[in-house]
Amino acid sequence: MNAPRTDGPWETTSGPSSPVSNDSRLVTRERSRPAVAPSRPFGAHVRMAWWKPLVVIVVPPLAMLALQVLFWQLVGVIEGSDDPMSPTMTPLKSLAINISIGAAGVVAVLLLAWIAKVPWRCLISSPRAFDARRLRIYLVGAALLVGAGIGVVALVAPDSPGWTAFGVTGTTISLLVVTVLSTPLQSAGEELWWRSAVLPAAASWVRAVRPALAVGLIVSSLGFAMLHGSNDSWLFGYYTFIGICTALMAIISRGIEAPVAFHVANNVLFGIVNTVLADGEPYAIDRSTDSGDASLLILAAVNIAMVVLVWLHERRARARSAG
Repeated sequence: MNAPRTDGPWETTSGPSSPVSNDSRLVTRERSRPAVAPSRPFGAHVRMAWWKPLVVIVVPPLAMLALQVLFWQLVGVIEGSDDPMSPTMTPLKSLAINISIGAAGVVAVLLLAWIAKVPWRCLISSPRAFDARRLRIYLVGAALLVGAGIGVVALVAPDSPGWTAFGVTGTTISLLVVTVLSTPLQSAGEELWWRSAVLPAAASWVRAVRPALAVGLIVSSLGFAMLHGSNDSWLFGYYTFIGICTALMAIISRGIEAPVAFHVANNVLFGIVNTVLADGEPYAIDRSTDSGDASLLILAAVNIAMVVLVWLHERRARARSAG
């Protein structure tokens, strides 16, 4: 009689010896294991073949790039621009970026759900259901923290973000409308992409929970930073740090409401400030060498404060549930 075999949360038990070959029993065992383990933390709860995470990591960036190039070419035709790929953010170009990133996030989640054969809802939150109240609470908290961070930057290092002067023109109004209406789609898309899809996909390469989460954190955070295309060490480090913090928010809260709330508040508020302090002109996104500096440490502190806020709120929520 073979001894039962336990693989941690992915538990299986082999039956008695039989003429079936060891290879056949191994294949049967692999197929019988569940693709989702609710007992494991969010971010390390999905299981799949080793090659499938590679598909989830590679395909969404290609989809985003294709959509962005297509949309920017259309925008160039509409605006009559001779350089549609310039970094200057006109209203239509900003809208095109937001839509392409939001669409890539949806592609990433649906691709992982299909390729791993798991319900897409478990990639949003697990083992609990999606909680709109959590999203609202974290959105208010994130807005307060990000607003405070912007205020400190304005006092300590007003030249670092590239702000010039206050100005309101037709371009300003158009950019504000695009920012308020479409930036939440872009922010949620990035969280769906990196925290709902890439984090658990990369974590599935490792079985033990803590190493799995570590792998998921590293891969998703570095991928998130590389997506932003900066060769400045300060900016690359900051984007990596954002990825780590938002992944921790998702793991602690067992879903993506907190990271989505933080990402939306951060991008919308900074988008508004960047727009109104561009002296009425379209602002440019500069991620070249020497475009970042130590003022990013202020914003890094905001990220840490949000992680602490999520940890405290989730601890109180668990205490109420236990009581």
